[in-house]
Amino acid sequence: MNFLNLPKIELHCHLDGSVRPETIIDIAKKEEIDIPSFDREIIKNEVTAPLECTSLNEYLKAFAIPNLVMQSKESLRRIAFELFEDAAKENVKYMEVRFAPVLHTVKGLKIEEIIQSVIEGIKDAEEKYDINGNVILSCMRNMSADKALEVVEKGKKFLGRGVVAVDLCAAEEEGFCRKFVEPIKVAREYGYRVTIHAGETGIGKNVLEAVELLGAERIGHGVFIRDCKEAYEIVREKNITLEMCPTSNVQTKAVNSFNSHPIYDFHKDGINVTVNTDNRIVSDTTMTKEFDIVKKEFNISFEDYKQIYLNSVEASFTDEKTKENLRKLV
Repeated sequence: MNFLNLPKIELHCHLDGSVRPETIIDIAKKEEIDIPSFDREIIKNEVTAPLECTSLNEYLKAFAIPNLVMQSKESLRRIAFELFEDAAKENVKYMEVRFAPVLHTVKGLKIEEIIQSVIEGIKDAEEKYDINGNVILSCMRNMSADKALEVVEKGKKFLGRGVVAVDLCAAEEEGFCRKFVEPIKVAREYGYRVTIHAGETGIGKNVLEAVELLGAERIGHGVFIRDCKEAYEIVREKNITLEMCPTSNVQTKAVNSFNSHPIYDFHKDGINVTVNTDNRIVSDTTMTKEFDIVKKEFNISFEDYKQIYLNSVEASFTDEKTKENLRKLV
């Protein structure tokens, strides 16, 4: 199978983990931002996590430099456009991009301005390429529930205008869901869909709580449901979709190697799995690369590919008309 030519859908991609190194340099020069170097290879090395990361926390260090250049409306719009441009060039037909607005307020931007700028970048790409997209607003787990509620409140006016869902991300600790019950409840009442990073770092029970306490419809990663029977069963019984990211999972040591990744075992057992990049630059990957890895390690058939694609369509937070168009592509 030539995955480059096949239609693809991405449901789990972080904006700040997908900034082109040359764009970082260009924005830093224009906005007089201090970065370690103006050499592309040096910057690429700084913002790409090694495959031999020791943990999720080490992996997250690669995000520091990109966030320095994501503090103006112009840069956010440009970076969103370029991400969708890169995706469109490998036949991604629909993508949901996530980012944490609070990380882009360092120089005084308001949360509403940040969200608007990213949506405009996506719209720019939709006009030029055969791709559609929406935004997922991430709230940081290492911040307060009040800060999460602020993002939910300020993003509310963009629902149906580019924003579709809310997410919790950053370093994972056991029991984090309990802290965010109220803001996520409010988000659901407003009409946000819910996807939660959980079960990425050895705590399968977090997936169970994300579904039971927060009403998660999708789970970012979810690798460690394999070690928690209750989480595994609730994911399967409620048809919760897992947004799986093989390269990232090896880097963060969620799995030790590609061939030990549970994605194909989950798939064979009827769990809704999807394939995603997580972070195109930090993980030095593309959707094509991720599918090539899954093909190489598990020898997936075209029927497997088609099922994973359709899982992505059904789990996407877009409108029914867009879903219908996406279904027709395979």
